[in-house]
Amino acid sequence: MLKGVLANKENLQPGLSIDCVIFGFHDNQLKVLLIKTKYSEQWALPGGFVRIDESIDDAAVNVLQGRTGLKGIFLRQFATFGQANRNPAETSQKVLNFFGIPLEEAQWYLSRFVTIGYYALVDFLQAVPQPEGNNEIVEWIDYNAVPELILDHKEIFDKALETLRMELNLMPVGYNLLPEKFTIPELQRLYETILGRKLDRRNFLRKITSIGILAKLDEKKSNVAHKAPNLYSFDKERYEEVLKIGLHQGW
Repeated sequence: MLKGVLANKENLQPGLSIDCVIFGFHDNQLKVLLIKTKYSEQWALPGGFVRIDESIDDAAVNVLQGRTGLKGIFLRQFATFGQANRNPAETSQKVLNFFGIPLEEAQWYLSRFVTIGYYALVDFLQAVPQPEGNNEIVEWIDYNAVPELILDHKEIFDKALETLRMELNLMPVGYNLLPEKFTIPELQRLYETILGRKLDRRNFLRKITSIGILAKLDEKKSNVAHKAPNLYSFDKERYEEVLKIGLHQGW
């Protein structure tokens, strides 16, 4: 809550904040976790401030864990946002009025803030959206239906999605977004959803198997109308190795 933040401002780094774009995948939809407060009609990305005694990466981890209840999340810093007018005075004044905080007590909050953007990939079914208090709701929203966002949060979201799409050519994606067992068509739909375009089935299968991150299981998907496809899982050791060395192919 803002009153608690202001009471603790001596322990926070002035002018610096974190904003996180948290992606999940469910029912063939790429979703993003958004927040809506009672003092604004607009939605927002999860974010927070940085303590003087913590790194910015640790601050982002704390935001993500606090909003999803998950540890060990895949997290990537992707950009810094520092437009001089990114914190409009009227927006800040709305928040102060809602909480009944006098202007003279809120100069720290009203100052210019530079924010560092992170994106995270989480297991939708494992994440439990966490509101802070009774003045907000937290919901998964389809990435194609993101509503109007506060401040420059739409710019931050767009940049995160652009970065994720670009980095599909540099690293494997799926371990953090899919269940433990999945089919090749499910993995392909994940890639197609992120990229926003269809991929050739045979080319995708050839490329994804050549990376060597998949382990074919002695199981087939149940409760399907047609021929049951094979189930796969990720070879975590190989997956982590490829994350370090990177990919050298495009989709």
